[in-house]
Amino acid sequence: MSVPPRPHPCARSSRVDRVNGWLETAWRRGLSEVPTLDPDALWTKARCDAPASGNEGLRCDADIADFRLRLEVLAESLEAEARLNPLGLTMAHGQLVRAVRQRLELGALWQNEPDILNTQLAPPVIVVGHMRSGTTRVHRLLASDPALAATRFCDSWQPVPRSPDTRPAWSALSLLFARTIDPWLDSIHPFGVTRADEELGWLAAALDHCAYEAQWRIPTFSRFSEARDPAPIYREFARMLRTDANWHANADRPRVLKVPQFAEDLPALLSQFPDARVVLTRRCEKDLARSAASLVANQMTMQSDFVDFDWIVEEMQRKIDLRQKRMDDALGQFAGPLSSVEFEALNDDWEAEVARIYRDLGLRLTADALREMRGEQARAADGDHQSHSETYKAFAQA
Repeated sequence: MSVPPRPHPCARSSRVDRVNGWLETAWRRGLSEVPTLDPDALWTKARCDAPASGNEGLRCDADIADFRLRLEVLAESLEAEARLNPLGLTMAHGQLVRAVRQRLELGALWQNEPDILNTQLAPPVIVVGHMRSGTTRVHRLLASDPALAATRFCDSWQPVPRSPDTRPAWSALSLLFARTIDPWLDSIHPFGVTRADEELGWLAAALDHCAYEAQWRIPTFSRFSEARDPAPIYREFARMLRTDANWHANADRPRVLKVPQFAEDLPALLSQFPDARVVLTRRCEKDLARSAASLVANQMTMQSDFVDFDWIVEEMQRKIDLRQKRMDDALGQFAGPLSSVEFEALNDDWEAEVARIYRDLGLRLTADALREMRGEQARAADGDHQSHSETYKAFAQA
């Protein structure tokens, strides 16, 4: 895939403008309805999309109330602050309907098969760190170990099990669309339908703010979520993990978990998995804010015609400061196995760093694991993320 040079963080493919034009024409001519962000309408649409689903299943009243309030505040923030273009409005509507539909479908599944929620999990390995600090690299190296387990990209964004399993096919179509309108996508984060990936989709399904503030300007929802107890989010996360582990029959293998949001919510996550092992990634903060901001700008500029890159950089620095403080506080009280890895050290000798991580965590590094990790390194070296790193570095510094 040839990635064209990108002159500025807020530049976007001309395909986005064409899609916006098609949508505006369709709405003007009455060929389709303008998508709504009204919470009641979103619930109605989700129930129509999943007619076999029931209520919210075995969730407690506090978790049900938390989700409904999050949906209301997010919808209000989108309406008042995001300044979405037609594509952005369509994508926002689709994502929120999907979150409600998945919630209903999971609720029906757990009500019909409550033993799923009793699935016993091996102690997970949690990779914690800021965006662009090497978390993806560490995560995928560890996930290559056959003795460990990881979440597939398709299962993260479609957490409801299917038989036959059509999730890879649907995820392939989603990625095809995303790559069509955003030719820089894989230079930002290398995707693969069944490749090990972060559990960002599970947090999005629970209406955590991290997936949404990375693509829309919604400061009211971000501040609301940051000040709110994230316990309901991570209770839902744990239910999804048990569901996924039950479906894939790998609950006996430690799951390697990774989302940058974990740095902000580590106590709530560890309360669900008190026997977890933790890997902390670190990188010089000098470039973190602009590097993270370039990722956010890439997503935001497709969905809004009014994107302020300087504001995004300031917001990313605020997020980094907030997450650093919360992460430091949480790890200061963490008594379990912990390993820290520096970004540059990982670049210099990743095998030595991985061996040290395994020693720190009390895990056994086998020859099979190293062979698989070397294969992962080779794939990463040949991918768009690596081959276009210099182009994207220039983009991030623009």
